[in-house]
Amino acid sequence: MTLLIIIIVLAILFDYINGFHDAANSIATVVSTKVLSPFQAVIWAAFFNLLAFFLFDLNIADTVAKTVDTLQINLHVILAGIIAAICWNLLTWWFGIPSSSSHTLIGGLTGAAIAHGGLTVVNLAVVGKIVAFIILAPIIGMVIAYIITVMIINICQRANPSRAEWWFRKLQLVSSALFSLGHGANDAQKVMGLIAAAVIVYLNGAHQTMEGIPQWLHVSYEVVNGTVSIKHIPKWIPMACYSAIALGTMSGGWKIVKTMGSKITKVTPLEGVAAETAGAITLFLTEHFKIPVSTTHTITGSIIGVGLSKRVSAVRWGVTISLLWAWILTIPVSAGLAALIYALLYLCL
Repeated sequence: MTLLIIIIVLAILFDYINGFHDAANSIATVVSTKVLSPFQAVIWAAFFNLLAFFLFDLNIADTVAKTVDTLQINLHVILAGIIAAICWNLLTWWFGIPSSSSHTLIGGLTGAAIAHGGLTVVNLAVVGKIVAFIILAPIIGMVIAYIITVMIINICQRANPSRAEWWFRKLQLVSSALFSLGHGANDAQKVMGLIAAAVIVYLNGAHQTMEGIPQWLHVSYEVVNGTVSIKHIPKWIPMACYSAIALGTMSGGWKIVKTMGSKITKVTPLEGVAAETAGAITLFLTEHFKIPVSTTHTITGSIIGVGLSKRVSAVRWGVTISLLWAWILTIPVSAGLAALIYALLYLCL
């Protein structure tokens, strides 16, 4: 039970780090256009992140729990995966690189699971789908953002510039709220799925039933054809996860905000509306199909799409290429680090 509690604490700590590393993406454009102050944007994003819990099913949490076979791993696998994910997130945050906390977590779990029991412990179909969307999510966001921007420009070409600016500043509140809803439906659910998986692994390893653990840890699930599906989790878990993300965003996400909001391309309120709306649409679609994607990749692709609507040179491709390398390296580096940590835990514990 002690190890399970440690994993839960580290999982919430990961969400806190996610807040100043990844969740900052959800407020980057609305802060850079000065529609909201950083503090106002955090409160705004946190509210709609929390609202997502009441509007969406546990699709993403269930998929994350299925990344590895929870009936064949032990708690050391999950512990190694979380530690590796925390290490990679802190490293990329330090350099202001908006890599994916989602893929860090998936890479960590996968690497530790392979070290534990080989590829048979990993659900390759789920991991393959996640890896594919490293490329597809930003492309989808980019295309949708480009189309939305062009449509808005054509519709508003005869509008009074100052009045149009006023309207788009107001509309950006709506678009940022939609993106935060998508972020909550996607990112915040990943740690929820991880905690639920840890409880199931603990029960399986200790040969206990749900009645043998405290009520506040009760997770509802079923096993179909050897695969675990999450049905319900205690309400304190999403509350803790959302609170940790919000607190993390207030604590130190401004390096990522600066990269996303100004270094890729200069963003106006009109373009902020287009980028956030495109990002939200992409997140809603992927959540519907139970695909955990990176909100980082999604909003980055959307911002690039906005830049391309002006001209190719409006995008700072040097910054974009650096981001691309971080995306490519995230899963394999996290997996390798998690495998090493698992080996150390195996020797020491």
